[in-house]
Amino acid sequence: MIQVLVVDDDIRVAQINAAYAAKVPGFRVAAQAHSAAEALARVEEVPVDLILLDHYLPDRNGLAVVRELRGIGHHVDVIMVTAARDVATVRAAMRHGALQYLVKPFTYAGLRTKLEAYAALRHALDGDGEAEQTEVDRLFGALWAAGDPDLPKGHSPTTAELVRQALRTADNPLSAQEIADSAGMSRQTAQRYLKLLERTGRVRLTLRYGETGRPEHRYTWTTGT
Repeated sequence: MIQVLVVDDDIRVAQINAAYAAKVPGFRVAAQAHSAAEALARVEEVPVDLILLDHYLPDRNGLAVVRELRGIGHHVDVIMVTAARDVATVRAAMRHGALQYLVKPFTYAGLRTKLEAYAALRHALDGDGEAEQTEVDRLFGALWAAGDPDLPKGHSPTTAELVRQALRTADNPLSAQEIADSAGMSRQTAQRYLKLLERTGRVRLTLRYGETGRPEHRYTWTTGT
């Protein structure tokens, strides 16, 4: 059984997330915590394989918890489960080693998909031996693309997530250059992913006409996706 620590400052939300996780075969909720300090204490007290970690905690944020865990030698896996949608937080979570990022509010099916992908990765990595590059790509691609079957071969789920977060957190339609600047990538890369997301119905394209020249392409994230 994969032992899970559920961390959320809202006791009711923590209970819901714990109930969701406990319904997924192969997972057991070992403990719950409602602050950074409590989360760090629980990791010391009980065996934990995976933390479902909120970012907004009363004493420190979730990324600070991950940094401290790594600093003291704990390599427990982390899935961020949070309402934080800004690209800077998503990028920082990736850099600190979060394996998944699930934005609130979400459904049981959304969490189950993430957990099943995580369990598949753990199973595939059990044991010794070596993995070819194609196998490594398949494993990590399946992990990040969980719930996103429309992402074709050769596209990075991490990059697609950065583009998605840039659009979902924007108050107004964005240009490819604005998305590139926000997500920390080239304009060409942003355009490539925008075209993909537009084809799959995730992004809506509109045109903004100026006084002269070509109309500017502006992009918005489709509500509900």
